[in-house]
Amino acid sequence: MFCVTAQNIVVDDSYTSKNLIENILINSSCVSVSNFSATGDKFPVGQNSYGYFNNNGGSFPFKEGVVLSTWGAKNSVGPFVFFRGDGNDSTWTGDSDINQALGISSVNATVLEFDFTPLTTFLSFDYIFASNEYHDESPCLYSDGFVFLIKEKGSTTNYQNIAQIPGTTTAVTTMNLHPTTPLGTCPAINTNYYNGNNTITSPINYSGQSVVMNAQTTVIAGKTYHIKLVIADDKNQYFDSAVFIKAGTFIPKIDLGPDRLTTNNPICYGESILLDTKLPASYSYKWFKDGSNIPIPNESNSTYSATDSGTYTVEVVYTPSTCSATGKIKLEFTPEILLSNTSLSQCDPDGDGISQFDLTTVDNIIRNNNTSLSQVVYYESLSDAQANTNSIVNPRAYINKTPNPILFARVTNTYKCVNYAQLKLINVSNYIPIQNPITTCDGDTIQDGLYQFDLNKQVTPQLLSGLPNGLIVNYYLTENDALFQNNSLPTIFKNTIPYQQNIYVRIANGPNCFGITSITLKVNTFDPPNFQDETISICDGFSATLTVAPNYSSYLWNTGAVTNSIITSTAGNYSVIVTGVNGCTKTKKFFVPISGIATITGATINDFTGNNNSVFIQYTGFGNYEFSLDSLNYQDSPLFSGIAPGLYYATARDKNGCGISTPYSVYVLDYPRFFTPNGDNFNDEWKIKNLDLFPKSTIIIYDRFGKILKELNSIYPSWNGIYNGKELPSDDYWFTIKLDNGKTIKGHFSLKR
Repeated sequence: MFCVTAQNIVVDDSYTSKNLIENILINSSCVSVSNFSATGDKFPVGQNSYGYFNNNGGSFPFKEGVVLSTWGAKNSVGPFVFFRGDGNDSTWTGDSDINQALGISSVNATVLEFDFTPLTTFLSFDYIFASNEYHDESPCLYSDGFVFLIKEKGSTTNYQNIAQIPGTTTAVTTMNLHPTTPLGTCPAINTNYYNGNNTITSPINYSGQSVVMNAQTTVIAGKTYHIKLVIADDKNQYFDSAVFIKAGTFIPKIDLGPDRLTTNNPICYGESILLDTKLPASYSYKWFKDGSNIPIPNESNSTYSATDSGTYTVEVVYTPSTCSATGKIKLEFTPEILLSNTSLSQCDPDGDGISQFDLTTVDNIIRNNNTSLSQVVYYESLSDAQANTNSIVNPRAYINKTPNPILFARVTNTYKCVNYAQLKLINVSNYIPIQNPITTCDGDTIQDGLYQFDLNKQVTPQLLSGLPNGLIVNYYLTENDALFQNNSLPTIFKNTIPYQQNIYVRIANGPNCFGITSITLKVNTFDPPNFQDETISICDGFSATLTVAPNYSSYLWNTGAVTNSIITSTAGNYSVIVTGVNGCTKTKKFFVPISGIATITGATINDFTGNNNSVFIQYTGFGNYEFSLDSLNYQDSPLFSGIAPGLYYATARDKNGCGISTPYSVYVLDYPRFFTPNGDNFNDEWKIKNLDLFPKSTIIIYDRFGKILKELNSIYPSWNGIYNGKELPSDDYWFTIKLDNGKTIKGHFSLKR
């Protein structure tokens, strides 16, 4: 991208085709040019559609060069003014070669062509494509364009167009290179090569233009080519276009090929790349590296073999001509792929020198733990590894064909560079002493001969005793699993065969097998009879004997005693561990509470409620008690419900036989719900039973209107239904009782005659 200023270019359209090509475009002794021709519009007479331009000291990116346009060349002078004149010569035709190259129907074509004989193998030129078709929706409709056509002189083949969007085969036209149109009819395309729309400050009179573009191709030194540069409008003569070609860039160059960068096809470490000018050996050559002015010593040939990163330059003098040219290329070599040769040992139980190996266990060793490298691929020969053929299909289960072979590992990096390492396979048959069984006791509630082993703690120390340090142990159910490292057992392993089971052990030194052996796991059971936990209560002031059978190997109580029984008078939790003849143990627990006679401290009485009368006995004591109100019938709860009125004697009895409490008197009171004062001597009076036990209590009886009818007390405890000498009629009557304990009860009853 570049910025424009108000300093406009100047155009001289009086130059001949020969002057434009020899003096402006080429101007090099490295090229022989001839057969010049320029065609285009000549209306009005005296003006041409091609000419020489100069940036007039402004910011147009080319100081000078050649302009080809589809209207008068002087119309290219800025600033940009929309629709200021146009190529309105309707007799100005197009060009068949640009039609064929772009697939358009051209008009207003300007052509500059000549013959070209290079002394080098490469040519290029810089140009800017500009157009007035960059307005409204024109890029969607018209494909004004520019072509650089080249072919061998006299050839009947089609021209090659080298004016293309970089990195593509797409021609440079308004339809192939534009921003999004105002109405969005067609989307933007290749906008990274579009320099933007112009304004009245533009130094050229076009609505938009490309960035600086480059056209290039390889050629054969000494061969004559015909070159044809064409700019043309598509379909109609309005809204013209132009190409600005930089002076002096239309010269041959030395093509050493594209740069080889780490971001784009670098060269692998250890390889070399031949830089070839493809020019005769009779020319004079100098090679340079990294901008040095001192040539690389002893390098004066047309080729140079580069073996390390750097920017290489070649200078060529075309003898006997005075022409000279340069070529440059930047090379980057990848870092070295550092691999390690290694070995892998596998146990060989039958000693035949043949085993199955998991080659992948040494992948990281070979790659030096470099995770950016590819997966390791293994081969049986170096030639196969180098040719990348006949790889080992299943490296996790490789069976060697001969004892202790050497395999070859192939590894690539992200650039597809390759390196190789050796892997030696070793069959080992190290002797491991026969192992003593590992025994444990069945510690489960169910004595079924199945119990877990901590293999790391119980087995591994015995296995590794006397062996070299640093070995790793893994456990398996079968010998094959141990050999092929399949289905390893967890370190906390519960045997699957009751009482006795053999398992297999693989001892490894890193990825290498050291040896395979078996070991027996035994589970002893111990289930003494009548060994349930017990609760034995002791009455306060007495003692009890805690005992187990006398036929075990040893005893250990939590008190420290080692006999089969102990005597205690203290409450607490006791336990004894007994040991059987096989060394297994079992624990029995004794729970010893102390009981004593309870003391009843009181009772909570809920009375005067009929069938809902209740008594809750209050007590103290540390025994396990049951309760009674008649010393005959006992219950676990101290709460008695549905109690009839009367006198009761509450007791608490220790369930462990330690005794019965002193009886405690309980009175439950209630009132009759009715009485029948009819003289039959049955229920003739209304009175509260046992009220005499509360001598300070009073009862007031009144009718429904609140009139006091009678007052009772311990001296006058009953009422016969008479008030002032008269019998009161059948009705409901009310009362209030004030007991001497401060309790007040209110209710009513019925008088029935």
